[in-house]
Amino acid sequence: MADTKREIERKYEGPPAGGDTPLPDLTDVPGVSRVIDKGVAELDATYYDTADQRLATASLTLRRRTGGDDAGWHLKLPVSEGVRDEIRAPLSDSVPDDLTALVRSRVREAELVPVVHLLSARDVRHLVDASGTLLAEVSVDRVRAERLSGGAGSAEWTEIEVELADDGDPAFLDKVEKKLRKAGLRRSASASKLAKALEDTAPRKSTKPEKPEKPEKSGRSGKEAKGEKATKATKEATDAKSGPPESAPRTAGDHVLAYVRAQRDAIVELDPAVRRDVPDSVHRMRVATRRLRSTFRSYGKVLDRTVTGPVGDELKWLAAELGVDRDQEVLTEHLTAALDGLPSDLIMGPVQARLDTWSGARRSGSRQRLIAVLDGRRYLDLLTTLDTLVAGPPLLEAAAKEPEKVIAKAVRKDFKKVADLVGQALELSPGSERDLAMHDARKKAKRTRYAAETATPVLGEPAAELVKSMKSLQTLLGDHQDSVMVRETLRELAAEAQGADENAFTYGVLYGREEQRAAAVEAALPGEWEAIEDKGAV
Repeated sequence: MADTKREIERKYEGPPAGGDTPLPDLTDVPGVSRVIDKGVAELDATYYDTADQRLATASLTLRRRTGGDDAGWHLKLPVSEGVRDEIRAPLSDSVPDDLTALVRSRVREAELVPVVHLLSARDVRHLVDASGTLLAEVSVDRVRAERLSGGAGSAEWTEIEVELADDGDPAFLDKVEKKLRKAGLRRSASASKLAKALEDTAPRKSTKPEKPEKPEKSGRSGKEAKGEKATKATKEATDAKSGPPESAPRTAGDHVLAYVRAQRDAIVELDPAVRRDVPDSVHRMRVATRRLRSTFRSYGKVLDRTVTGPVGDELKWLAAELGVDRDQEVLTEHLTAALDGLPSDLIMGPVQARLDTWSGARRSGSRQRLIAVLDGRRYLDLLTTLDTLVAGPPLLEAAAKEPEKVIAKAVRKDFKKVADLVGQALELSPGSERDLAMHDARKKAKRTRYAAETATPVLGEPAAELVKSMKSLQTLLGDHQDSVMVRETLRELAAEAQGADENAFTYGVLYGREEQRAAAVEAALPGEWEAIEDKGAV
């Protein structure tokens, strides 16, 4: 079973391999009482990646290492600059299944192969305080790298690593860095040893100019000429297909694609966190799928719905699968809080035990189902489809236009739909029909919020204000929908309790409180909506 360690470290460039190590006296660092020499460890690591380096491109590293006190398989996932989560697994001949699963959203069906072999002589020192507590580990690594795939080069270098002790204060690294900089050291330009090895051993590109191809004879049919004319109308927008992702958005298509790309990236990046059951990861991944699907629907004048529609259907499926786990999590948290808030004299029977049993059974089943979904062909095909769509977006004529009018029009259209649904809900009497109308309004509020998020870089403050308004409305209507779902669950639990000859009184009390909560939301809705209408759309 793999375990996880949060790694906070900084790397510094040392002298050329074989040169003297300019490591200063670190006892001068504030807080350091002693520097303990831990000796030299010989480390032998083989790094794995796909042939086209998908892991390295995403700043992920996967290695099998022997030597030192942590021999085994290590997968490092970036968290922020200088911070990574290191997932460890015991030594084996092949990549452990646990780690393979965590890189599946990147690797898909590609084979993981050895790409770099590193031999490191690691000279380790521990920085400890007056009580002997470890503050950080400083190592001087003399490295030799050999390319195993995509070339046959080799390289040597020396680097210094400073890794913060577990639960240490990151500010301590600043103190160490100040001392190292005074000694003439500087931060490494490479984020990892693998990144430097790949760069230093990459095959050199030929500078010999290629011979120009002979022009083909023009023999276009009328249909081909017509196609070229249609393509010309969206030429400016299609720059987003071939230009770098980080290029500044200019057209309506640029802005929409930037948002689409960000949500695609979020889904892929959150995959390992969902598999590891990191708190809130399922919710965040579900939100990314909803944002992406909503964008396809809101900006149908920019991206061809005949292409994005089927993709949106698959995103809806994925969101539903993620929702099984997320909805269960929300229900459990709410019911637990509601039960904790009851006076003890209103709790009759083994209510907490029944809730724990119900939650545990549902949670176990939903987790197993979700992992099966992430390992399934349908999900992996969806990721590949999203990659294809981002690389070659189905842009329509409006995509080439100035973004202000195109994007503002789409946002206003969504806002009108929210207004219509809220109006319908307010006209209905309390009951199941109103519950459904409010739920529909909540979904449209989300869609309008996401459309406004896309519009914010273009329209500025008005779009940002609309995002806030829709988020407020979404929260209010979400509280109402949560109450509907909690009441359904309480009826289910009460029926189970009665069937087991348990007292169902407490479930009725909780049910009544949920009815009051829903009524409070319904009473607040007219005022909330009036304030939003006064502000209007963009």
